[in-house]
Amino acid sequence: MNAPTENQSLAKNVTSLSHLDLPGAGQVYVAGNYAYVGHITNKEGLGTSILDVSNPKKPTLLAQVPVGDPGSHSHKARVIGDIMIVNVEQNMTAIGRKADELPKLRAALREELGRDPTHAEIAAQLGVKESDIPAVEAAEKAPYGQGGFKIYDVSDRTRPKLITHHRTHGRGVHRFDMDANYAYISTEMQGYIGNILVVYDIRNPSKPEEVSRWWMPGQHIAGGEKPTWPGRQHRLHHTVRTGDRLFAGCWHGGVRVIDVSDIKKPHTIGEYNYHPPFPEPSHTFMGLTKPIAGRQIAVAIDEEDHAHSAEEMAKRRGRPHGCLWVFDVTELPKIQPLAIYEVSELDSPWSRAAPGRFGAHQFQEHMKGGDTLMYCAWFAGGLRIVDIADPTAPQEVGYYIPQPAPGKVAPQSNDVDVDERGLVYLVDRYAGFDILEFSGPKA
Repeated sequence: MNAPTENQSLAKNVTSLSHLDLPGAGQVYVAGNYAYVGHITNKEGLGTSILDVSNPKKPTLLAQVPVGDPGSHSHKARVIGDIMIVNVEQNMTAIGRKADELPKLRAALREELGRDPTHAEIAAQLGVKESDIPAVEAAEKAPYGQGGFKIYDVSDRTRPKLITHHRTHGRGVHRFDMDANYAYISTEMQGYIGNILVVYDIRNPSKPEEVSRWWMPGQHIAGGEKPTWPGRQHRLHHTVRTGDRLFAGCWHGGVRVIDVSDIKKPHTIGEYNYHPPFPEPSHTFMGLTKPIAGRQIAVAIDEEDHAHSAEEMAKRRGRPHGCLWVFDVTELPKIQPLAIYEVSELDSPWSRAAPGRFGAHQFQEHMKGGDTLMYCAWFAGGLRIVDIADPTAPQEVGYYIPQPAPGKVAPQSNDVDVDERGLVYLVDRYAGFDILEFSGPKA
């Protein structure tokens, strides 16, 4: 595929209604006439933008909420009614996230060497420069303490008011789901390895109360469990609620279905792990609200790993990209994969641009209208619209690939949502906010 000329985007059955050069984003969530954008770490310290999208051709910026801490980012946002929740998570730096590995590593090296390890020996194991070790040790002595989530009153969208900052533990909160009663938070907690699920009652938003926890066997190390995987490879990315079930993407642990008919006692009722042979981690898992041809269907999407150089990108050639999965979950003890959908490298002029990512990342959550269209953010593949009306043979019915953000080698479409009008909202990891209209066949 030839690269498009300047100011030209690649599209099929999708039309651009408007574009804003908002800073890079981790999530976009649309409710009513408003779009809420959670921003990835940026120089401005920006956390959340609120936009009026009642006129999709002229979206208006109403308010912007700062993160308020230079060591944190707040790249996810969800809103129910007048309550907005945003995450607070430690920045992904070479320093801050290495400090919690130091005690165990130092002890292991001391046992192996019979003496205290040097900075050079520690740095080699941590994958940082020797000159970075003093900063890592300083972070060890003053551990990150801001992780958690914030709850805002957004009854006045132009003036969000902080209600509370609820702290959790460790690196803090990543992605999450919520409804009018509960927040389903993916976070690190003391005594566990990797993110777990913590359910909070938010009916009194000034005092969120923990209701229950869920984790994969092996994560509760303080309880005597021992993981059978290295590091944080098996952890909860987040859950999406459908009825009395939470559908959980569990990174290299695959996917799980959790029964929450008793919210105080969540328990696993179905699981499937396709790692190996597929190398990319399970990002999001979601159950459809309506059966298709008598089957209960769920969909999952992987997150394409990051290639930091052209050499690293070249080494991955031939390896399956992150893709969309379709599952039959009619019998939960026997979850069955029905199909996968993958975008060809020929379908984007930036599929091999580095540094960057090409494969899948995220689809819209809580499908509007219960149809069979999946709107997927596909990094350098842009927006891909996939119809799963035949769950054994997904078909692409539309796409839109934006131009790369200024100074970047490829677009990095990171998240997508769809409003009640059927309009599509796409954000880029580096910069860009697009409102699009799909004109193809409706599901």
